[in-house]
Amino acid sequence: MILSLYGAWQKNCGGAFPPKFKAPRQVWVSNMDTVEEEKLGLIDLHPEVFAERPRVDIIHENVRWQQLYRHVSYANTKMRYEVRGGGKKPRQQKGSGRSRHGSIRSPIWRGGGIVHGPRSPTPYFYMLGFNTRLNGLRSTLSAKLAQDDLHIVDSLDIPTDDPSYLEKLVEERGWGPAVLFVDDNDIMPLNITAASDSHGHYNLMPVYGLNVYSMLKHHTLVLTLAAVERLEERLLFHLNRNDAASAGQKYRLDSV
Repeated sequence: MILSLYGAWQKNCGGAFPPKFKAPRQVWVSNMDTVEEEKLGLIDLHPEVFAERPRVDIIHENVRWQQLYRHVSYANTKMRYEVRGGGKKPRQQKGSGRSRHGSIRSPIWRGGGIVHGPRSPTPYFYMLGFNTRLNGLRSTLSAKLAQDDLHIVDSLDIPTDDPSYLEKLVEERGWGPAVLFVDDNDIMPLNITAASDSHGHYNLMPVYGLNVYSMLKHHTLVLTLAAVERLEERLLFHLNRNDAASAGQKYRLDSV
């Protein structure tokens, strides 16, 4: 019965854009209600999303973009009009045999203003191209699956909110010290929310917030069936849409 349910899910999920030249990747679906892993069935993952050749350069562009858009430099230097003093002409214009100056706030004076120095705050935000962000998600998901760091579960429901239960589950299944749990919405089950609250390396994330930096930051990526369905639906839609050029026209001036 479980296999038939997953077969119906797979038919609804991959029926819109079936792969023509690539074989789908089969992955086991496991449970979360017991510490011991129980195989519930096999599902097919779309090869255009989970079986792409990882582009390390695109992954690096996404990571660098995410690191820079949250960075703000607060280095600041004073310009000529901000330096204290300098109201009086330091010396007479002629007759002293020395150079002509009108203010000690001049940039050529020691302690004067700084020309072209850093001004605070300086943001480093820029918008990465849409296709680069899209392919970054595909490359990272494919790399996680190839390294056996991506796991599919039926849901995030666990029987208790005890943090030790989640620790034992992760240790029993060899998921790594840092785990990212992804569901299809931002309303997570109460037990796993409470159990992961005391652990900074067990994090919950809705599927609409999934990004390259977070996937690489965690050793293991755990997706629910609903999250996989939503993820494939959105990525395949943008890969196969016919109006991509016109839809991205309004963002072209802000992207690189």
